[in-house]
Amino acid sequence: MAEITAQMVKQLRDATQAGMLDCRKALVAHDGDFDKAVTFLREKGLAAAAKKAGREAREGKVELYSHAGGRIGVMVEVNCETDFVARTEQFQTFAHDLALHIAASAPKYMDIAEVPADVLEAERSIARNRALQEGKPEKVVDKIVDGRIEKYYQDVCLMRQAYVRDDKLTIADLLKQTIATIGENVIIRRFVRWELGEDVSA
Repeated sequence: MAEITAQMVKQLRDATQAGMLDCRKALVAHDGDFDKAVTFLREKGLAAAAKKAGREAREGKVELYSHAGGRIGVMVEVNCETDFVARTEQFQTFAHDLALHIAASAPKYMDIAEVPADVLEAERSIARNRALQEGKPEKVVDKIVDGRIEKYYQDVCLMRQAYVRDDKLTIADLLKQTIATIGENVIIRRFVRWELGEDVSA
C-alpha cells in the first residue's frame, strides 16, 4: 500500500478542486495512483453535478470583460441558485474566466441546438464539395462530412469549445466541474461578444 502524503493530497486538490478528505479517500482507494484518483473524483463530481442540473438558478451575475485595449468586449450572464454562492470567489472566477474564454475563442452559438438549419446545411454542402474535390470515394464522403461538421461545432459552439486555459476540458466539462465544486446548479444563460469594426450584419 503506497503512503499517501499531504503533498499528494494537496496536488490532487489543486488539480480537481475537490475537498481534502475526498482527495485523501480517492488516493487511498486507488493506492496512490494520481491519474486514477483524478478520474474517480471527476466522475464522482460529474455525477453530483448531474443531480443538481435541473434545479432553478436565478441569482448570479452579468460579467463584463474588455480585451485588447477595448477592441473586444464581452458580456455574459451566469446564474446560480443563491446570492451567497454568486458572491463566492469560485463563482466570480468562473464567470470571469468564461468571459475571457469568449473574448479569445469567439463562439457564435451557445450549443448545437442554436445553429440555424440553413447555416448547418451550407456547412454540410461546403464539407461535401471539399471532400469530393479532394478525390475521396463517395462511400466515405458522408463520414468525412460528419467529422467536419463535428469540428465546426467545436469551433463555433461555446459548450463544445476547448477551454482556453486547459484544452483537455470543454466549456461543458468546466461547467460540470464548477457545479460539482460549488454544490449548486450553474447555468450559462447568454452571452454577446463585440469586436471593434466588425460587420454587424454578418
